[in-house]
Amino acid sequence: MITEIRKIDKNQIDREAMSWAGEIIRQGGLVAFPTETVYGLGADARNASAAKKIYEAKGRPSDNPLIVHIAEYQSLSELAKEVTPEARLLAETFWPGPLTLIVKKNDTVPNETTGGLDTVAVRMPDHSVALELIRQGGGYIAAPSANTSGKPSPTRAEHVAFDLDGKIPLILDGGPVGVGIESTIVDLTGDCPMILRPGYITREMLAEVIGDVKVDPALAAADSVEKPRAPGMKYRHYAPQAELVLVDGDPERVVDKINELADTAIAAGWKVGIIGTDETILRYSRGETVSIGTRRDEDGIAQNLYRILREFDDRKVDKIYSECFSDLRIGQAVMNRLLKAAAFHIVEV
Repeated sequence: MITEIRKIDKNQIDREAMSWAGEIIRQGGLVAFPTETVYGLGADARNASAAKKIYEAKGRPSDNPLIVHIAEYQSLSELAKEVTPEARLLAETFWPGPLTLIVKKNDTVPNETTGGLDTVAVRMPDHSVALELIRQGGGYIAAPSANTSGKPSPTRAEHVAFDLDGKIPLILDGGPVGVGIESTIVDLTGDCPMILRPGYITREMLAEVIGDVKVDPALAAADSVEKPRAPGMKYRHYAPQAELVLVDGDPERVVDKINELADTAIAAGWKVGIIGTDETILRYSRGETVSIGTRRDEDGIAQNLYRILREFDDRKVDKIYSECFSDLRIGQAVMNRLLKAAAFHIVEV
């Protein structure tokens, strides 16, 4: 299969190209497209065989549910058995935007889309190209991140092409994404709303709208045998090819410990990468050093995360040592991705 890459200006959308992309979706094919979070790999959410193609292209476990992307508010009602007051409030407040709601599904959503669950994850992306593709494709596009399963999520079209070239017919290149990490996922099917995946929309922001919100204890667990209720809960995700080790604690001691670990690894013949910040990067004198940005710009740190992990793949490093970022407003989301990428390998100092 030849994969075509078509550049799309989100401020002046090529209607002909989008019509073609929508036709691919309607015919049961796959299209990679930009959202405000990461690039998604889209298929008709109501087509069971199309959903299976997503799993095949990504090498994704079939029990890992997909998120259904919509472009109209009423579409939520057409997927859910019931739209609760909490769901309605959150949708009205944060959509379009990086928030996914889990609700009980109705029979229009096949089990292949939901990983066999009786719930469905739904969101409305805040990106003009994504919204136009959804409308052109029939209104319901199932889309996980457009990468090989387990690898860092793609924030640029070239990341998608590196992973999926020859596996899908079309990539819509809308340029770099804005947020850089996946949407917050909130389960609204229990007694209390629960965050299953942290993201740009924080617990505090959600609580201002609907009151008490819990965080799933499984987010801190290294291993789980339970069936995943949302994307990214069970399997190793976001991982570079190199072994990733996180170092947390007093900032001064963190820098010293990373330098120590790097020296030991380099002496053993390993090629080492280090993720620091603008504030610390000059204090790392060994290995391949990359700044993720300044701690004064936490949104920038989130935007740079996956790009840097992929950059270390390009540099073919063997081991990566990274500072931690739990002190940021969206630090829980950034650390969730880093912990998954590191298989929960963290050194405390």
